[in-house]
Amino acid sequence: MSTRVGVFVDFANIAMNGGYGLRADLLRRFAARDGGMMVRMNAYLPYDATRAESDGAYRAGQMRFHDALRENGYKVIPKTVRWFEDAQGVRQAKADCDMDIAMDVIEQADRLDTVVLASGDGDFVRVVELAQTKGARVEVIAFRNVSRRLRSVADSFTSGYLVPGLVPQDRERQSREWGVLGGYARGVCYQFENGFGFIRFMPRIAGNLWVSDSRDPQSPWQTCFVHGSQLPAGLNAEALPSRDIVLEFDLEEGDAPGRLKAVNLSVPGQQV
Repeated sequence: MSTRVGVFVDFANIAMNGGYGLRADLLRRFAARDGGMMVRMNAYLPYDATRAESDGAYRAGQMRFHDALRENGYKVIPKTVRWFEDAQGVRQAKADCDMDIAMDVIEQADRLDTVVLASGDGDFVRVVELAQTKGARVEVIAFRNVSRRLRSVADSFTSGYLVPGLVPQDRERQSREWGVLGGYARGVCYQFENGFGFIRFMPRIAGNLWVSDSRDPQSPWQTCFVHGSQLPAGLNAEALPSRDIVLEFDLEEGDAPGRLKAVNLSVPGQQV
């Protein structure tokens, strides 16, 4: 029997915290990586109706985005932006989708085996716990400024930076393939001492993420060598190994055929 999966995407939180340009089709593929059956896919996003009345380019762009989401099977749930002035008289916008997301997750959790929550907002901690009491496994995926408490209560957390192609790479790497010799990837350093170590990365979207030993034939992970001389400026080698620091790098041939090494490392954002 297929696992019933529900995906709930807080687009405002994701876009503001490192996930701008997120590819909804690849998020769907990642959520169903273990052969899951997509039962519910909700996309929550702000929509400025006032601006849309006078800004044709904004209105057309939003409609194209909504249509693209629907083509990938998402139910689009727009939240109208409300404008107000704060105590200093500064005009502010508010379009909080948290309540809508919370209610939908809690109401639907008992009809799902897995809830995939794309958000790093700590306000969802209790929502995650309630969904778990209904028997659902809750996976969180996010990029930057992720609540530590949210990560700790979820059944699993995946940095969106690690999912192949989920968000755009820098322009220099746009024409190259992910996860292959001559290409690039993002991963985490799981071992580092005496000036060198090893990085684990996901060459393609696949299941069994819990099989972290890349030597296991069932593992979706691959390993590459890294020398301390390739670390980005500002990253202290004493911070490694770390599962919290995601590294982006180019892949070159290692010291033996079939082996890879990471060069030209950078940090795609402050992830925690």
